[in-house]
Amino acid sequence: MGGSARLAAALRRTLLYAVIAVLSILFAAPLVLMLSTALKSSSDVVGFPPRIIPHPFVWQNYPEALTAVPFLLYVRNTVLVVGLNVIGVTASSSFVAYGFSRIMWPGRNALFVLVLATMMLPYQVLAIPLYIVFRHLGWINTFYPLIVPAFFGDAFSIFLLRQFFMGIPNDLSDAAEIDGANELYTFVRIILPLTKPALMTVALFQFLYSWNDFFAPLLYLNNQKLYTLSLGLQQYQNSHSTNWPELMAASTVITIPVIVLFFFTQKTFIQGITLTGLKG
Repeated sequence: MGGSARLAAALRRTLLYAVIAVLSILFAAPLVLMLSTALKSSSDVVGFPPRIIPHPFVWQNYPEALTAVPFLLYVRNTVLVVGLNVIGVTASSSFVAYGFSRIMWPGRNALFVLVLATMMLPYQVLAIPLYIVFRHLGWINTFYPLIVPAFFGDAFSIFLLRQFFMGIPNDLSDAAEIDGANELYTFVRIILPLTKPALMTVALFQFLYSWNDFFAPLLYLNNQKLYTLSLGLQQYQNSHSTNWPELMAASTVITIPVIVLFFFTQKTFIQGITLTGLKG
């Protein structure tokens, strides 16, 4: 009976690994195809049968793609917008989440439900009212509409951090209060150092969202000197739609930083998600 159980467990593991391997191949296929196309000549792209490994390797696609548009300018704009978004969302959301989780005040839970309800509104529904507001403020064709909202919190980030904060023992806050610490000191010096995995998770989520955001820059930016990478890539595609190798080379350069970032932060990311889920 024990042998049958071990055999069944081994078969389940084998089946699980097989499913994971197939899914991994399916998810990796678009990335492999992009990397392969970026190193092919134009004739190789339409060749039959298609080849995964280019022959020869056309490395010239990368410098040609990156010099066809002001790529470094787009990188600078994107880094500026993404960096300020990460700082703004992480700082403001942690501050709001602390108020929802560690401080008792009338209507706290009702207001938190209202904050969560905003997650059900797609950005497209808010686009017109926000555009009108930003136009009256004179912010159209500036970075302000892409940056300033980040400093007013994000509902999803507030939810994640609140769940984590609620799992921290109240004895720490009580001890700090007995020692004469106010709420701000407790928040900055005691609570925040204990929430690094959750803060890193929020920062990573916001980085991915801001780095890949296309709709907001398209809506608010008209000057090419202010374009982000996503908008610049779209412009490049419109003018070089038939040159697939160079288009894939530009796409690779934009995608690689996200992959590298996730590769080096995946442990912290998974830890933050796990702890946030367990401490709800």
